[in-house]
Amino acid sequence: MPTRTPGRTFLRDAEGLSFLLRLYRFIGGTYEEDSLADMAAGGMAAAVVNGVGDIQVITLGDGGLTSYRGFEPDEAWESYRRQITNLQALAGSNGVSPCLTPDDVLAAHAQGRLGIILAMEGADALNGDARRVAQMYADGVRMLTLVHYRDNEIGHIMTGDGGGGLPDAGREIVAAMNEWGMMIDLAHAAEATAFDVIGISQKPVILSHTHINAPALSHPRFISPELAQAVADTGGYIGAWPAGIGIDSLDGFADRVLWLIEQLGEDHVALGSDMDANYRPVLETYRKMPLLVGALMRRGVGDATLRKVLGGNVLRVWGAVQAP
Repeated sequence: MPTRTPGRTFLRDAEGLSFLLRLYRFIGGTYEEDSLADMAAGGMAAAVVNGVGDIQVITLGDGGLTSYRGFEPDEAWESYRRQITNLQALAGSNGVSPCLTPDDVLAAHAQGRLGIILAMEGADALNGDARRVAQMYADGVRMLTLVHYRDNEIGHIMTGDGGGGLPDAGREIVAAMNEWGMMIDLAHAAEATAFDVIGISQKPVILSHTHINAPALSHPRFISPELAQAVADTGGYIGAWPAGIGIDSLDGFADRVLWLIEQLGEDHVALGSDMDANYRPVLETYRKMPLLVGALMRRGVGDATLRKVLGGNVLRVWGAVQAP
């Protein structure tokens, strides 16, 4: 059950984009229907699909994506409303079912339909107001990445200056997400912010797409072993990220998934492909999912572990987050 936006729905009808993102949209389009067909061909049951909370204010810099301006008043919320409307339409399209609970995923699969779980990568639209969590939940959002490529009222990004911990607004938003049963995604968060969230969250938290820094391979987008273990200790999971950083093939990604299982245990690893916003992705289409499964099986990963990594851990954590 990877995390991805089918096509690039976050760019559909978007205004105020940087020149490079406008060019990116013009060249690549949004191709949602193709992605849904790829899901079906790859034997997928469901996927988490993301809007992008800071899409209006980021661009491609020398070191990758970066924020280049601030939001205009209400711009982030209006962007969210546009994106969630488009994602809701996608989730309700022919042969697709919106999933608001883990049981909805199982029901959609039993009916031969593709399940869509709505999420946002970057909580900029909240503007620090915890009351807006209730509106997002009512809109069907079930996973929220707190920060993306800009520091916001909730916390700080890992690719910035490191920043501090969680401000009061961030603490209120974490509490609201716990109350409503929305999964907290710490991907992109600076470690001080992430550890503060873990310290106050009453529910499991996740890191939807990353890898662990190690002597053999380190990168600013990877996390420390201590943070990975802290996420696991909440009952959460790390989403294996098939970016082309230190790997250049699907076999390399299978090795990465297996390494994470060895480090954290089979209960704390999931697939987090992030294919549309990836650096040289080695899993660039859902059609390759059977190839990944085969590669893991050749490495001795058994059926019980596969069930957990390919979706069971996501459903378990989601159920725990929604539990009273």
